[in-house]
Amino acid sequence: MRESVGGDHAFVKELVAAYLAETPSYLEAIAAAALANDAAAMVRPAHTLKSSSAAIGAMRLSAVSKELEFAAREGRIDQAAVDEAKSLWPQTVASLGAVGLTD
Repeated sequence: MRESVGGDHAFVKELVAAYLAETPSYLEAIAAAALANDAAAMVRPAHTLKSSSAAIGAMRLSAVSKELEFAAREGRIDQAAVDEAKSLWPQTVASLGAVGLTD
């Protein structure tokens, strides 16, 4: 990611800070949609989480979010993927911290 922003470490940290601030709301929206069995309500937060996770290099969370988005577009709730996304979040935060991208 640093290469794509010209090596600007401060900018990367800003992007990661925004990701860390916004992602819990996407995960909450996904969980709420699953609980309500509302696949349509899951599409947007899953799509956004897929894209934002890919942008910061959280590729496993991005892949799981893609599974959620596609299932939701088909009118299905993939509860296993919902659970996996929730379990990946603390690992993602820890990984970002391990490379010095969190405060």
